[in-house]
Amino acid sequence: MNTPHTPHASLAAPRLSINRWTCRSTPIQEFLEATAARDLEAVGLWRQDVEEIGVDALKRRADDAGLRVSSLCRGGFLTAADESARAASLDENRRAIDETAALGAPTLVMVVGGITQEDKDIGGARARVAENIATLAPYAESAGVTLSLEPMHPMFTADRAVIATLDQALDIAEGTGSDAVGVIVDTYHVWWDPTLEQAISRAGRSGRLFSYQVCDWSLPLAAEPLFSRGYMGDGYIDFPAITRMVKDAGYTGDIEVEIFNEDVWATPAHEAIGIVRQRYEELVLPYA
Repeated sequence: MNTPHTPHASLAAPRLSINRWTCRSTPIQEFLEATAARDLEAVGLWRQDVEEIGVDALKRRADDAGLRVSSLCRGGFLTAADESARAASLDENRRAIDETAALGAPTLVMVVGGITQEDKDIGGARARVAENIATLAPYAESAGVTLSLEPMHPMFTADRAVIATLDQALDIAEGTGSDAVGVIVDTYHVWWDPTLEQAISRAGRSGRLFSYQVCDWSLPLAAEPLFSRGYMGDGYIDFPAITRMVKDAGYTGDIEVEIFNEDVWATPAHEAIGIVRQRYEELVLPYA
């Protein structure tokens, strides 16, 4: 099984990874080159990149740029009640696991899915997520890949994730009995949680803290709230405090910056990555 990578301490920005969607509008090759030019060693990729150029070509391009893949986004959407839809979703997630392994990424980010207006049974949807994750776990184990369940801010419960807290995600992960299922701490989604410190500690004790993603909570919220993720330091999140929690939980892997923001997307990639690196070195790295 792949384990979180601890980069060499001599790197100028150790442990920093840039998620592809931080530079979403930049062509993939330009993004990889801009990341490497800033002396980073890792990127988080998306399945859209796989679909665009193929998993083998994407792996070659990352390798040629001297970059590891810290994560692949995304699997999940496992709440369907219809049996045929459930089977199709499981098959799609197995393909995502295969792609994660082929890219050499340690973990697949799992956005578990929401509910429909016709079926408003949140409890039932969460139960189906738990059942389906348990079904996928042995396949992930055999591929040497972990599944990182991503709790999302409660405003996304309806359409994206019926898991809103780290404790809810850990309940599902621990319930599988599989070491291949854990959680991702994404500051944008969990910063508000009054039990966050205890939950992060729990994740560390159980060996299920697989990924740490950072970006800020910006106001006013965009028309699409998911695009309100900002550069660290531009919003309301206490990065030193949360990063200390993650460190104290024993996490030593990549710290991935994932920003969805139209202004950031309009910024040339080399410039945006430079800002990311500066903010990381100021607000995150000293506490990691």
